[in-house]
Amino acid sequence: MVDTTLNILLIEDDRAIAKVVALELEHQGHRVELAADGRVGLDMALTQDWDIILLDLMLPFLNGYEVCKQIRTRKNIPILILTSKDEVQDKVYGLDLGADDYLTKPFAMDELMARIRAVFRRKNPPVQIAGHLKFRELELDTQAYQVYFGGQEVCLTKKEFELLTLFLEHPNHVLTREHILENVWGFDYYGESNAVDVYVRFLRGKIDERFQVHYLHTVRGVGYVLRAED
Repeated sequence: MVDTTLNILLIEDDRAIAKVVALELEHQGHRVELAADGRVGLDMALTQDWDIILLDLMLPFLNGYEVCKQIRTRKNIPILILTSKDEVQDKVYGLDLGADDYLTKPFAMDELMARIRAVFRRKNPPVQIAGHLKFRELELDTQAYQVYFGGQEVCLTKKEFELLTLFLEHPNHVLTREHILENVWGFDYYGESNAVDVYVRFLRGKIDERFQVHYLHTVRGVGYVLRAED
């Protein structure tokens, strides 16, 4: 449980959903402010202090993607997207813009509270030891956010970098999808999620396929492992 009272900004144009979510959050002891359109929500996000922002995507005047993008360029407030857009590409796009989590409607309030707790836990992650991670020809600089394979730079997005870091921290260890979701995306595992599979595919394209190696292996029914070919 999160014992701290959180200041939460809910940007949602559906009044019925906003009312139910706000009442539940307030019942849990949190403070909630509402914004019914993207422009107002963005202004409130940038001019006030928040512990977390719950953001709808289909908003009047300014859509949630643009709101998320503009918030992330100015502040590092945790953002949890709440939306009916459930296509994989929508989720990937929202996460790449800087959202910390993505929950599709309709959702259970218990799940929303669990996601909020998980995002809150990520606000103060363990301090990472600065330096380099290396696996065969693959090198990762944890300070400079740079990745090299055999001296050639590999350009990765933030989430791809975080996923590769997790693999490099646990070479030859099978990582479950649940473990990856919790440690890279920071939310508790509920049902099916294609995010891990999508991002592993991205990494394979940029590393395995580009350099003709086979480092990222699928362990069917379990997850993935970083290991060299036999």
